[in-house]
Amino acid sequence: MSLFKKLVGKILNQPEEENEQDLVKLGDQLKNADLDYKFAQLFTHSGGFFNYCADEAEALNTLNHILKIEQVKSVFCWDQDLKNFLDVISIPYTTNLELFNDCAFITCEYLIAYDGRIMLSHKNILHYHSSRLPEKIVIMANVSQIVTNLNDAMSKIKRNGNIRNLTSISGSNSKLDTPNKDNTKLFLLLLED
Repeated sequence: MSLFKKLVGKILNQPEEENEQDLVKLGDQLKNADLDYKFAQLFTHSGGFFNYCADEAEALNTLNHILKIEQVKSVFCWDQDLKNFLDVISIPYTTNLELFNDCAFITCEYLIAYDGRIMLSHKNILHYHSSRLPEKIVIMANVSQIVTNLNDAMSKIKRNGNIRNLTSISGSNSKLDTPNKDNTKLFLLLLED
């Protein structure tokens, strides 16, 4: 049985404790894998939706597809580069988080391969707590943002300086972080640099 089929089988209907043990086992099995592969496996195992995009055109098509399937009506997006994507596909957005936003389109600081978490800061979500984000979150990141573990991420953050309000988010199956909501859908558009 392929690793992918094993992952899919394990994701469905697993008790919380077994799911956490499975994440640790999977992480151990992937310890020698490439960082991008390891991150993708652990991110999807935690309930996230991983989308590899070779270029911005593919990212735009994937974003449009996600927003249509999820029936998104209003997006929270304050990043200028990301707003350009939304302008192209004519999706309404607000630059402040509003109660009527049913999706957030944001960037991130780092993708942590150790456990499939995504690190956010004030640069990504302003002053809002991650628990206030809508139930659908689309994150755009680059392959170069994948780091081995939390220590690597923190070292890079210290070098960059002036980053505050750090938090991390995982897919809805993960028990590593305080979940936003049980039905949060976390989509990642991963671009080549």
